[in-house]
Amino acid sequence: MEEQKNSSLAEPWHRKEMFEPLHGKAESRIDAILLLIREASTNLPGDVISSLSVQKTKESDGSQAQRALGIILENIEMAYDAKTPICQDTGTNIFHVHYPIGTSTITLRNEITQAVRRATELGYLRPNSVDSITGKNSGDNTGIGLPSLYFHEWENEHLEIKLMLKGGGCENVGTQYALPDSRLGAGRDLAGVKKVVLDAVLQAQGKGCSPGILGVGIGGDRVSGALLAKEQLFRKLEDQSPDPMLAEAEAEMLEKSNQLGIGPMGFGGATTLLSVKMAKMHRIPASYFVSTSYMCWASRRKTLVFNNDNTYIIE
Repeated sequence: MEEQKNSSLAEPWHRKEMFEPLHGKAESRIDAILLLIREASTNLPGDVISSLSVQKTKESDGSQAQRALGIILENIEMAYDAKTPICQDTGTNIFHVHYPIGTSTITLRNEITQAVRRATELGYLRPNSVDSITGKNSGDNTGIGLPSLYFHEWENEHLEIKLMLKGGGCENVGTQYALPDSRLGAGRDLAGVKKVVLDAVLQAQGKGCSPGILGVGIGGDRVSGALLAKEQLFRKLEDQSPDPMLAEAEAEMLEKSNQLGIGPMGFGGATTLLSVKMAKMHRIPASYFVSTSYMCWASRRKTLVFNNDNTYIIE
């Protein structure tokens, strides 16, 4: 046990097999979706693990921040080896499904729902669906509006399912601003957007299980802007916005957020965020919303590519 504990603190991250895609041939789409859920719940994306590992080396030796990141890395490795959830809160199951022309979304919805129920039975997901009035838990992560499904038809012949597991702690610190915001002196421009983004990070403190990833949606209405912010959390940490102004803003907001001193789990330190992802959409003249969606360090996202011959790849 001690050897396992010490090995998990090695730098750079040593378990390269954790970064490898999972591929094979499934008996059915349900089986492949079940594997997608298992992988999302038990194995973090390689870019997130690498970032956490690197950030640990940047914290002061012996600090609470460094110890917190060390414990997080140990937890990640133990979850992978045991194929158990990385976090006890497996959160909301958010599926974005890109499907070929002619594919039945009714069938896909039923298959995903069946896979979610099986994953709950197997312990990959915690029963997380409760009636908003009675508080009764459905026991299988299904209910009105759950799992959360978004369908997108495309011209490719294969099926692609993106899954994000978003825990309640980080979901609770997401927020939305209406510009101008006189309290923050934020106007209806990019400078104003930056002010409210930093305020969102400051207000979140460590309550979202930092170090986190911040998705930002600029524009739209109250619903579409919030969805845009959350969709940014599917992006890899190292990518940049294709919009040069937003790419520059992403880098600036990450640097300034990490100067706030909040640190891992709010213990202080140099690592408050791992990345900032920003996107924009058109709006009506009367409204200027800036929506933020916070993801905790356990950024559980995976993508399944499923082919017509039942071969698949999950990464």
